[in-house]
Amino acid sequence: MGKKNSCLMQTVQHSEQTLKTALISKNPTLVSLYEQLDAGERRLLNKAFKPDSDLFGPITLHSESDWIISHPEPPQDFEQFFSDPSRKAPSPEKRRSLGNTRIISEEYIKWLKGYCEAFFYGLTVKLLEPVPVSVTRCSFRINDNTQNLQIHAGHILRFLKKKKPRDAFCIVGITMIDLYPRDSWNFVFGQASLTDGVGIFSFARYGSDFYSSRYEGKVNKLQKVSSSDYSVFDNYYIPEVTSVLLLRSCKTLTHEIGHIFGLRHCQWLACLMQGSNHLEEADRRPLNLCPICLRKLRCAVGFNIIERYQALVKWIDDESADIPGVSTGHSREDNVNLPKPVEAFKEWKEWIIRCLAVVQK
Repeated sequence: MGKKNSCLMQTVQHSEQTLKTALISKNPTLVSLYEQLDAGERRLLNKAFKPDSDLFGPITLHSESDWIISHPEPPQDFEQFFSDPSRKAPSPEKRRSLGNTRIISEEYIKWLKGYCEAFFYGLTVKLLEPVPVSVTRCSFRINDNTQNLQIHAGHILRFLKKKKPRDAFCIVGITMIDLYPRDSWNFVFGQASLTDGVGIFSFARYGSDFYSSRYEGKVNKLQKVSSSDYSVFDNYYIPEVTSVLLLRSCKTLTHEIGHIFGLRHCQWLACLMQGSNHLEEADRRPLNLCPICLRKLRCAVGFNIIERYQALVKWIDDESADIPGVSTGHSREDNVNLPKPVEAFKEWKEWIIRCLAVVQK
């Protein structure tokens, strides 16, 4: 793997042959599986190793704190993914559940549900009842740097594992409260366990004002919070739902659920599955999977690439949260739908349309 330097930016460059092998493999069985794909799907996936591709570019590194530099880990090609003994695939009747550790706007949760159903096309997402923090009995603390409350991600995962419906492939908790994985860590955006099929993600740091002194979620430094007094979470601050917040949330959610499907961090091309160490790096990550990771997910879920892309475009185009067949328990007149803030997704929509043109050529 060569790295090109230009000012502070480095590009992670792989040879065409390396990318071709990562995508297709040299194992005859996997090569023949690849050849059974639809010609249009192969045409799109082959863009992985076409140097002139304007759809899939290399990974760019901007600083020493970027994930690939600071967390060296072995790359995972399609063959390693396919033959990973710990990888679980959803059986046809398994669905995924989204749990919610407290009431975030109902509309917002529905938008995320719709996005996940399009991204993991062919699987059903069921929303579970919201759960207050106190029910999880998790540890919490005030972060020294931000003065914001944080809940213990590992304890939430343990709670979710007990709550996981028997027919669910995985259960995912989402919260607007900041997370930490262990005492020595500052924070974590999310955490997932592949073996248990559980994940927890916080969108707290995706609000535009999280790092500002005006942030409403701060706790008075002098107040010593008792580890069993969960009342501090009553009416806890929820950031305003903006288009950028929705985009970041969709990215984190699909990245982490990708891990539960057995996709490890991508080191091949610019891809949703790249690791990220900080918000700026997470923002640089695209919403899309590179061809190598797309083949992995297609293998795990079994979707048709065209249908999946069409579902994602439809999600962006559908301005409201109202999803056909989803009953909210209200009459039609009561059901007020907020407009879905999709401005931040428009560029990606153009990209998907270009991909569809390649597949449908």
